[in-house]
Amino acid sequence: HMLLLVWPNCKKKKKTSQIYQPPVLNLEALPETRSLFAPLDDVHLLSNGLLQLGQSMREFVQKTKGQINTIFQKLNIFDRSFVRLAALAGEIKEGEEELKQTAAVLNTHNEEIKELSKKISVKMESILQEKGQLLNKVEVMEEQLSSLSVDLVTVRQVAEIDSLREVMQRQDQSINSLLAAMVEQGRHLDHQTMKIKLGRKKYSDYFFVCVLLVFTTTLCFCLYFPFFFFSVAFFATDFPSDCSELFDRGERANGTYAIKPNGSEPFMVFCRGATVIQQRRDGSMNFDQPWEKYENGFGELQGEFWLGLKKMYSLASQGNSVLHIQLEDWKQNRHFIEYRFYLEGPESDYAIQLEYLSGSLPNPLSNHTGVVFSTKDRDNGRHWASRCSHPQSGGWWLSSCGDANLNGVAIKRRLNESTAASFHTLINNPPL
Repeated sequence: HMLLLVWPNCKKKKKTSQIYQPPVLNLEALPETRSLFAPLDDVHLLSNGLLQLGQSMREFVQKTKGQINTIFQKLNIFDRSFVRLAALAGEIKEGEEELKQTAAVLNTHNEEIKELSKKISVKMESILQEKGQLLNKVEVMEEQLSSLSVDLVTVRQVAEIDSLREVMQRQDQSINSLLAAMVEQGRHLDHQTMKIKLGRKKYSDYFFVCVLLVFTTTLCFCLYFPFFFFSVAFFATDFPSDCSELFDRGERANGTYAIKPNGSEPFMVFCRGATVIQQRRDGSMNFDQPWEKYENGFGELQGEFWLGLKKMYSLASQGNSVLHIQLEDWKQNRHFIEYRFYLEGPESDYAIQLEYLSGSLPNPLSNHTGVVFSTKDRDNGRHWASRCSHPQSGGWWLSSCGDANLNGVAIKRRLNESTAASFHTLINNPPL
């Protein structure tokens, strides 16, 4: 507190008789003044509040930063998913374009076949009419001949009858050739129908990604599928169970055909009187393939190929199967071996059952009965490269190291030697 001294005004007066009074300090008249600084308790309280506010702000900033990082991670995941989805959509679009091109080509071929079928039908009707007329003429001539004696038959009439018979024979040959051509056209229609079914099945797995693309493809098929249905119904053809049945129907030409074993979907095979399940000629195809390839098949049916364990199982499951192996060396010496053949299913790793029937060579597969199939990435028989002194190659029923393996490495000859070794493995299902 400050003390303020107040002095009264002193003026020079005339001397009087009054007694002099000293100045007096008036404490009651002093006003109370306030300090310019806050109290210490208020300062502590304010500093604690500011400290808590700073900590809350820091926690809020850290929490916000974590949420922002989480958002960025989700955005990155979304970007990757979008990129994968875009790539998948591109693949589907490419597949759709390829399928459209194939459908356009097949549609063109179908139109040509349709026109050819119409021409054949018109030609056949004309031939049938001519045949009917010739038959009527022959009947008239025969009636005339029957009413006359043999001596009265002139040479001219006999020549006319012979001429009519020759014309009828030629007409019969023309009819037979036309019927054969119609059957051939029907077979081609069946093959094209099979290709379309396989093409539709190839891209049906992408239906959940882009329904509109699949709908467009399906609509494209619907434009010409009614003609396929009419053609198949007209020629009354169905898929044979194997090449042996096709051979029994009178088909003698080697080539690719569609078959449908019992309980199986239709698929394409190469027929040589029997169903060819494996073919090697010049070593152009690499047979050192993984399990998936050996199970589903690989190669080209017109060249070197392996039909596939699944398809072989469907053929062997029909019973009474004969495995016929044909071999030819570089000197064109040919040999064969035949076995009674049965193949177990995928749950048993396609274990093979063989019974030797005949052959021009000693039995090289005598120890293969009950042996499971193995590949380089699935060693079911425990006889692959890591356990054998000589590395194995190609999938086969391996019972021990060094076994006969028809899918092994192909040994190629020198370039100046044009002949090559080859062999064919066939499954035949003769009737019981």
